[in-house]
Amino acid sequence: MDHLDDGPGGGPGRGPGAGIVHIVDDDEPVRDSLKALLEAFSFDVRDFSSCGDFLDRFDGNPRGCLVLDLHMPVMSGLEFLERHRGALHGMPVIMVSGRGDPATFARAREAGVIAVLEKPFDEDQLIDMLNGLMPSSAAA
Repeated sequence: MDHLDDGPGGGPGRGPGAGIVHIVDDDEPVRDSLKALLEAFSFDVRDFSSCGDFLDRFDGNPRGCLVLDLHMPVMSGLEFLERHRGALHGMPVIMVSGRGDPATFARAREAGVIAVLEKPFDEDQLIDMLNGLMPSSAAA
């Protein structure tokens, strides 16, 4: 199903129980614009400025998806996954990066990342991925 047919605000299967997209990125303008984009497509979004902030506030419910920045101060997205992957209880992870190398991306995949998107990434690609990953409210 093409998300563009639904238009902003009308994504399929959204509603209570459909899951949450968790955004972890230290860059506030990037975080805010990504949140606005996803909310325009009716995703329920929570945003966090660091991995520690996410850990402190995450309720442990794996319904949803984590969009995780690779390069952040204190703890990178990759370090977070290598240390705390079990805390996600199987939640899928999409990693975003403004810079990286094949070895780092391979490490990310070994840590359980399902996709790595390089910034600036194609917004349609992210929306399509999330539409395929997010549980529908009917399955709740």
